[in-house]
Amino acid sequence: MLSVWSIALRLEPRDEYMHELGPEPGFNESMYVNVVDPDGALGGFLRLGNRANEGIGEMTACLYLPDGPVAFMFRRPAVTTNDALDAGGLGFEVVEPFAELRVAYSGPVLLLDDPWRLLDPKTAFAEGPVVDAEVRLTCGGLSTPFGGEPDRPAEPAGEEFARGHYEQLVAVTGTVGVGEDRWEVRGFGLRDHSWGPRSWQAPWYYRWLTGNAGEGFGFMGSHIARRESDGLRSGFVWEDGRLHPCHDVRVRTVREGPGRSPEELEVVLSSTDRTWRLTGSVLRLVPLRNRRRPPGGGEPLVTRICEGLTRWQLEDGRVGYGISEYLDQMEGDLPVGAGRD
Repeated sequence: MLSVWSIALRLEPRDEYMHELGPEPGFNESMYVNVVDPDGALGGFLRLGNRANEGIGEMTACLYLPDGPVAFMFRRPAVTTNDALDAGGLGFEVVEPFAELRVAYSGPVLLLDDPWRLLDPKTAFAEGPVVDAEVRLTCGGLSTPFGGEPDRPAEPAGEEFARGHYEQLVAVTGTVGVGEDRWEVRGFGLRDHSWGPRSWQAPWYYRWLTGNAGEGFGFMGSHIARRESDGLRSGFVWEDGRLHPCHDVRVRTVREGPGRSPEELEVVLSSTDRTWRLTGSVLRLVPLRNRRRPPGGGEPLVTRICEGLTRWQLEDGRVGYGISEYLDQMEGDLPVGAGRD
């Protein structure tokens, strides 16, 4: 697999907007944003992906509510064009490229005292309870964007996860309303935009770790492993008003949660001249799944994606919060990456 450091990346303000729908059956264009308040009490993420050639979208809203349940919704709304990211009650609006993004969700959410109920989503949604939610967020760019579209393919045909992809740390303000409760949001997070063919079954497993300690420090660390190789490790650290690209990301995971889910993390990010070490504790975790039949039929392939609200601590004692995303293909009841990091 090619290294991200051997490929030239293009990123322009026009990439903030929609891209031409490609011919690939699995073409996906998506935006995502996460946010956590500075005290870690309120957090969550919102994502919408257009899969217009399949006629569907993928909409996810996940809110970790203060001293309460997780509010969650997943929908596959009808999407037949790639003109906008606005479906299933969720919409993304670019106000100014890399400076201001507005996100709004209006629709139902399932309240989960035990998020592991989502391993049987049909039963979980049938049993409820379901209430209405209203989310209005404004995301202001903090860091320089990281990523872009490569000058040549970085992934084998049929194993693509994104052709173009960039991320940016953001300051987030707005409101979250769930049922009769309402909270003001003044937190920090990360936004993400990607386009091109996507298969959730392409990575053997991946770790995507994000966090902010106020507006002056934030990071993203990624390890995308392939069945036949270690895959790709990359990330960045934002500190002292400067983006530090990281050529290596190492993750050590303590898995003592249900289903070998992550509980404690140690992360090392390395740039050309510096190293950052962080420890993370997963405070609340939501297990999601994706099922897809392989080409030619057969038993569905099952992918599990654990979304963890995470408390991060740096070596100098600074504390921040973010989201840890662990994707694993499943072999029976076990994630394939367990014991590998």
